[in-house]
Amino acid sequence: MCTFALVMENRIKDVIKEQGYTMKGFAEKLGIARESLFSIIKNPSSPTLEKLSKALNVPVWQFFASPDEVQVTHCPHCGKEIHIKVV
Repeated sequence: MCTFALVMENRIKDVIKEQGYTMKGFAEKLGIARESLFSIIKNPSSPTLEKLSKALNVPVWQFFASPDEVQVTHCPHCGKEIHIKVV
């Protein structure tokens, strides 16, 4: 198994828990079986990541890094947020 996929899987599960859901409860919110949710988490597509982020009300980047690992600054030209991962 690819290490990157394993890290991403663990972070998605963490975000689900951080938002106060059990895997069963979040699957019910999405209207899918718990087993389907596990399958989605193991190999999510870009559109799936977007759907999960909307359902959890978090930005997609939180599936790859915890908020503690990211510093937020703003572009001096347009004012948009820039997320920088601290390693």
